[in-house]
Amino acid sequence: MYVLKSVAASVGTRYAFARQSSISTIGFIAICGLALSVAVLVVVVSVVNGFERELRERVFGVLPHLSLYGRQPLSLRADDIEALRGLPLVASAAAFVQGAGLVASGDKVQGVLLTGIEPGGYSSVSDLERYLVYGDLDRLTPGTYGVILGQRLARQLRVGVGDKVTIVLPSATVTPAGMFPRQKRFDVIDLMHSQSDLDSRGAYVHIADAQRLFRLGAQIHGYQLKLHDLFMATQAARESLVALGQERVFARSWMRTHGNLYQAIGMQKATMFVLLAFLIAVAAINLVSTLVMVVEQRGADVAILKTLGARTSTVIGSFLVLGILIGGVGTLLGLGVGIGIASALPGFFAWVNERFTLDLMNQYFVTYLPVDIQSSDIVSIALTAFVLCLLSTLYPAWRVARLLPSRVLAHE
Repeated sequence: MYVLKSVAASVGTRYAFARQSSISTIGFIAICGLALSVAVLVVVVSVVNGFERELRERVFGVLPHLSLYGRQPLSLRADDIEALRGLPLVASAAAFVQGAGLVASGDKVQGVLLTGIEPGGYSSVSDLERYLVYGDLDRLTPGTYGVILGQRLARQLRVGVGDKVTIVLPSATVTPAGMFPRQKRFDVIDLMHSQSDLDSRGAYVHIADAQRLFRLGAQIHGYQLKLHDLFMATQAARESLVALGQERVFARSWMRTHGNLYQAIGMQKATMFVLLAFLIAVAAINLVSTLVMVVEQRGADVAILKTLGARTSTVIGSFLVLGILIGGVGTLLGLGVGIGIASALPGFFAWVNERFTLDLMNQYFVTYLPVDIQSSDIVSIALTAFVLCLLSTLYPAWRVARLLPSRVLAHE
């Protein structure tokens, strides 16, 4: 009899330990699933934020927010610039000359967008000087025929600072020997390294040299504007056309050149947040199954507590606290892992690119992987995960409330 009791006690202990181990394992899996979901959401949203930031600050920092093109070449007038600068939405304005062309060096030829600028005034509408290797637009002086090339463009042409390139325009010059394309030799005086697609197609010269090359005399192609708020480009365009006259100029804003890309990034962020939030929902459902398992395996303990006088609200509160505790640990762990991975991702991506010479970002408007971890997104993700975890505790708590001690203990 003693042996039988000992065997029964041993089996019961092992069964209880097995039940406890099973619950612990399921709880650990639920925490890991939730943490993984939260981490993935943090990383993806941070990368999308990075692309949005680079497009807004880097690309739109160099490109004008709004350009006014003359229907015919315009006379450069100080009162036009003053009228534009006097508009409430306009931060600054500068004259420019611009046209498509080719840059040639040896047997290498690349298409470029040639822009003639006045160094002193152009700094007020563009951050171009910020991305120069030598960082000084004053190196552009009239009559010296110097050019600033994008660094990737210079690499494709296999030229550097001090080398000479030939800029060819699509218009032709008639000579006694026949028609020849208009061209001019320029000295490369600086390189632009903005790590964007502008590096592969940008070429900047002094506005006086551009006027000679395009044979404009003292005329210009238009004005480039920097706005206080780039999202007010449409209204600023209307006011600018009124100020200069629609019969003289027409407007083209960043929304026409890059607006679809910017909207696509914003839409992608919202879409990815919603889709990846379903991962958190799946993890929350896993939490439901964990708590239901606890209810099933701890039903006898709950029945004993109720028999001893414990209130149903107390038991329900215990399961709610358990679910919130598991959800909280999983959410915090996921936030920590996600922030850590997102912070290390740019460096790791650059190492992979350099180590294996992959050039993975050559089709995008930036040549590296940008990451921007925003506190508002972290809070949104944490709140989303917490609310889903809180909702996932309701069904197990309802199951606990329906337990009848007499039925449960009858089978014990």
